[in-house]
Amino acid sequence: MKTLRMDLHTHTLYSHDSVLKLEHYVEACVRKGINCVAVTDHNEIDGAKRMQKMAPFKVIVGEEIRTRDGEISGLFLKERIPPNLSAFETIRRIREQKGLVYIPHPFASGVFMRLKQHVLESVVDEIDIVEGWNSRGLLRADDDRARAFAERHDLPFAAGSDAHSRFELGSAYVEMKDFKTKEQLLRNLREGRLFGRKTNLLFPASSVVLGRARVLGGHRTDKAREKRRTRNPTKKIFSDDF
Repeated sequence: MKTLRMDLHTHTLYSHDSVLKLEHYVEACVRKGINCVAVTDHNEIDGAKRMQKMAPFKVIVGEEIRTRDGEISGLFLKERIPPNLSAFETIRRIREQKGLVYIPHPFASGVFMRLKQHVLESVVDEIDIVEGWNSRGLLRADDDRARAFAERHDLPFAAGSDAHSRFELGSAYVEMKDFKTKEQLLRNLREGRLFGRKTNLLFPASSVVLGRARVLGGHRTDKAREKRRTRNPTKKIFSDDF
């Protein structure tokens, strides 16, 4: 059976704080031997859907969703789930799509949007996968704590590079047997081997700067589009974000 190197936490240019173009993403994964990924852009799935069509490897459509209680990722999604819902409502919507509930960086120091601990404990019976390694996380002890949490609750754990650039792809993955169904993925994940290294702190810092710049730039772009609509309300305005 084919062996996978699977990274379940990655971002493309469709995330507000990522610079990773789709073609560069594909090239980097092929070069580094990553042959199964979840594209989990922030509050968006269009990039994942496009990647699934163009990549020569297995792509899971995911979304890292900002809830009122912290971030939760949905895997195997068909439709975007809006941000700013409660953790419970977000999980319900993932389940409606028959997706998997993935908890990214559950104990990562310095990650403001990690899921609140009391909420994590309250939804533990709804969790499918815990992120047992996050390459952007500052402390290995936080990853150890995440894996211990998964083991204590008999949950499989995975690796996430949390890549926002091509240089970060491949910094974390689980080597495991191939799968055809979500259930088989969960079984094989338990038998996989986790590989991970920490990324340079400059990458997260640059993402913060980029995110702020793109938010400001997007605000200016939205104002310009509104002016064009006012001048010519019947003309279709195409996105120039990407």
